[in-house]
Amino acid sequence: MSKDFYLSNLKRLREQKGWTQEKLAQESGISYHTLIKIERGFIKDPRLATLKKLSEALDISIDRLVN
Repeated sequence: MSKDFYLSNLKRLREQKGWTQEKLAQESGISYHTLIKIERGFIKDPRLATLKKLSEALDISIDRLVN
């Protein structure tokens, strides 16, 4: 799996909920700037704790987030 797919998957899942980056950052407890860096590919390998926060906020499994 390429990281580009993972990043586009995160953005797609966020947009499916109708959420802005600001909303996902707030709901997940992740800083807005970190979320932007993840979606734009500047952070290529986010920590497991970060992935867990994102998946919980989006109400999906980590597997679905990264696959």
